Amino acid sequence: MREHPFPEDAPVFVISVAAQLAGMHAQTLRQYDRLGLVNPSRTPGGGRRYSARDVAMLREVQRLSQEEGVNLAGIKRIIALEQEVGLLQKQVDALMTELEQARGPSTALVVWKPARRRQS
Repeated sequence: MREHPFPEDAPVFVISVAAQLAGMHAQTLRQYDRLGLVNPSRTPGGGRRYSARDVAMLREVQRLSQEEGVNLAGIKRIIALEQEVGLLQKQVDALMTELEQARGPSTALVVWKPARRRQS
């Protein structure tokens, strides 16, 4: 998808435009919304507004369905697992940063030297 002058998650496309961008019928987008595969933002009046990220997800759902033969329940599970992995990766990154900060600048190698024996 080409770059847009707005953030990837900005809800800017009405359903007809999102359907055209994704190469689908608007009714398919409504079905995917009902199934929870892609959840567009809503206007105060209840209209759907899709982001570039939503359109990319619609394309991925279509690819998994048509090219990989995955049913919609399987696609929903794949999406949920990918989101979970993303959240876990963020947690790992945050913990690694915290660990690095806790270690501080004293991460130099410490060499152990045995104590000298006193001569009697």
